[in-house]
Amino acid sequence: MSERVLRDDAGGVCTLTLNRPEKLNALDAASFQALDAHLADLERDEGKVGCVVLRGAGKGFCAGADLDAIADAMANLPPTYKPRIIERLAALKQPVIAAVQGVCFTGGLELALACDFIVADSSARFADTHGKWGLVAAWGLSQRLPRRIGPASAKRMMMTACVLEAPEANRLGLVDLIAPAGELDSVVGAFTKELLANSWFTNFAAKRMLLETEGMPLAQALAYEHFHHPGLAPDHKERIAAFLRR
Repeated sequence: MSERVLRDDAGGVCTLTLNRPEKLNALDAASFQALDAHLADLERDEGKVGCVVLRGAGKGFCAGADLDAIADAMANLPPTYKPRIIERLAALKQPVIAAVQGVCFTGGLELALACDFIVADSSARFADTHGKWGLVAAWGLSQRLPRRIGPASAKRMMMTACVLEAPEANRLGLVDLIAPAGELDSVVGAFTKELLANSWFTNFAAKRMLLETEGMPLAQALAYEHFHHPGLAPDHKERIAAFLRR
């Protein structure tokens, strides 16, 4: 498997690291192929991974698409190839955290938006620079960004290529948690610990229900929840008994 994306598993957490630090982890076809292979493995996971962390090696999370390679990539790959991989990331059964330091621009922002949570170092900066290069977002940003921060703020990002520093991104709801400078690993670690302490069955079911009912009217979504309820976690009796023994 390509070294463009590295995988490390420990304690129920799978960490995927974009590994092109000399290019600020700019995404080329090889990056997507490597990410796709890891996502396929995670889809087949049978209870060993309760949470996924996506991060970038070096000083930045991801500077976006590799502009040096974009022309060849657009010529040689079907237009659905990269969006399909982003969708695969968004649809993972496990909760996914984007751990962001430094730049998170354009295609990198599209990757982060496909994650369930964004945890950012105070150094993090976010931007959509498609317009700067005469490109149009095609990996989900035009739909996910306004749903996350509202249409007005999304328009400002998309139509001006402005850069949001971490505090403003947090205020707008783009970022869920901000880590003090140099403490991203510890904040992400504490957050993954909270997720893993919860029932994995419940976390997976909650994520699936949210994905499957997104956009439904309330009455339809409530009916869907009723008829597609997955039941109780296999360990619910042990969890309740442990609480009652305290």
